Amino acid sequence: MSKYYIEHQKIFVSVDCIIFGFEDNQLKILIGRRQMDPGCGEWSLSGGFVRHDESVSDAAYRVLNQLTGINQLFMRQVGAFGNIDRDPGERVISIAYCALINVKDYDKKLMEEHHMEWVTLNDLPPMYSDHRQMIEQALQMMREKIKTEPISFRLLPKLFTLTQLQKLYEAVNGEEVDKRNFRKRIKDMDFIEKTQLIDKSSSKRGAALYRFNTKAYNEEQKFKL
Repeated sequence: MSKYYIEHQKIFVSVDCIIFGFEDNQLKILIGRRQMDPGCGEWSLSGGFVRHDESVSDAAYRVLNQLTGINQLFMRQVGAFGNIDRDPGERVISIAYCALINVKDYDKKLMEEHHMEWVTLNDLPPMYSDHRQMIEQALQMMREKIKTEPISFRLLPKLFTLTQLQKLYEAVNGEEVDKRNFRKRIKDMDFIEKTQLIDKSSSKRGAALYRFNTKAYNEEQKFKL
């Protein structure tokens, strides 16, 4: 045991993960019932305590990988939550992280194993401790980042229609956008690439499928710098 800082109180550090998905034109969050006290049975985000041999971000990646089985997820830190009475068990400071995944990439067996469910923003139940506040802060961060970063493509399949992309923007921002202006703005972006493929799942005529061109986006960012 270290001889340093022995006069100071020890505080627990944990991570909580806000996992967003997009399905049926709605933004969804992965939540589950807590399997431990305090708060056993209450709706909660997924998280865990930071181990001695890992960084805070490593702890978040570990939790996300255990929960989803997906590597190289998009993840961003949302903020620190440290109200004195936020955890009735001990003094715990939690670092919240936001992750974006394509719902269809998520193994349903893992979802059942961890007792998790996809819930829309409008149907969120009362949440354990300050987890609702974490979600609201993560959503606000998404609304800011979606204006300047191509984070929306993390929530869509590799091939998508412009309607899907528009519905995603509307779901994140909580309001409708003008279709004509939206499509004009999107088509001016060189990194959103139209393919020769057609999606006929919604109509006989079908809709053109697009994809995100990572190389074109990176080149554009270099040019701006």
